[in-house]
Amino acid sequence: MSDFSPDCRSLPGVLEESPAKAALGSLARRRDGDLIGALCRAAESSSSGSGSSLGCLVDPTASVPRATPEQRAWAIWGLIVDEIAKLGSVVEPREHFVLLAAFRLPPIPDGSTTWAANLGDRFGQLAEVRGLFGERKPLSNTPMNKAWAGALEMLAAAVAGKLGHLEGEDWRPYVEIGRSATAETPPGGESPDGCRTPSEGAQPVFVERMIVTVVMHRRTALRRITERDVVARRDGVDGYVVHALTGWTGNVADIPVKALWNCRLIATSGDPGSAKLRFRRKLRVNEAYSFVSEATDGRLDEERRWISVQVDHHGVARGGLTIRVNFQEESLPEACWWYAEQLEVERLHRPPSGSPRLLEVGDGFVQHTFEGCCHPREEYGIAFSWPRG
Repeated sequence: MSDFSPDCRSLPGVLEESPAKAALGSLARRRDGDLIGALCRAAESSSSGSGSSLGCLVDPTASVPRATPEQRAWAIWGLIVDEIAKLGSVVEPREHFVLLAAFRLPPIPDGSTTWAANLGDRFGQLAEVRGLFGERKPLSNTPMNKAWAGALEMLAAAVAGKLGHLEGEDWRPYVEIGRSATAETPPGGESPDGCRTPSEGAQPVFVERMIVTVVMHRRTALRRITERDVVARRDGVDGYVVHALTGWTGNVADIPVKALWNCRLIATSGDPGSAKLRFRRKLRVNEAYSFVSEATDGRLDEERRWISVQVDHHGVARGGLTIRVNFQEESLPEACWWYAEQLEVERLHRPPSGSPRLLEVGDGFVQHTFEGCCHPREEYGIAFSWPRG
């Protein structure tokens, strides 16, 4: 297996900027916004301006069989997008969002229709996201630049690590991710019902219908019952990984997840907050299956501000996701609203009066069905604000 380009490696003990970091920084600072075009030109010629600055990234994609320069550009772009998505679950929101801004990825902050051309101006757009960089709006780009320095370092390390191991057909999933992220539409036949291409580690099912019913106890999500109708995206799918609402030590006797219908619960190693629901049979590709599970939260003093569904699979069909919340009559929120593809700090902001995102609280039964496709690597949910005191 060939290693990545020698130009992409730094000598041990050398404190200079790594070539992968320099290449990613150069890509982010481009003013024209044509990142795919720059990567494509680098794949066409190593002697071009783009080739000299970005060759470290695109050279390893030469192992993709019969790939055009455009496909090679999509491959490395897909890798960058996928690694940014993965970092989003382990870094601070501000670090994740500076990466989204740097590489012009959605979501764009409220109040803007597109990312600015200049990197500094894009960081300025982040200053408008309330709460992302503290209670007060930053007076300069210093907080964003600090977050960018750390986030770029982590992204460069992640990308360089993958460049050292991807070979030939290993690049194919990233070609699809890159093409989908570029066009904001699914590549031909790969993602059903208009959903974006999932990441490499996504659960191999597409969800036709998901109904999430949450029973609140005061301000805590005491019970969360989820009904799922899924379709296997490959042969041999034998289960589905679910996540507990609370931390879990791994002791099966204490697990806060229950299998209610058409599945059995088994503990999984690794993430202590997850468990696997095993199906009654292994599914074949395109085979449908329905099952129901429940997650509970015994921390009755925990205050919830939203109910969220994280799409860690191939997506949810248009109109397929419904979230229902049953509040106690003596513990009703001041307001409820639905959100889609927003940061935590954004989803907490109550929409203005008259907004179609506001939901009627009434006597405590609140629900919303998401009309569009729910895309992989995104979150959708219902947020609420509580009375003070």
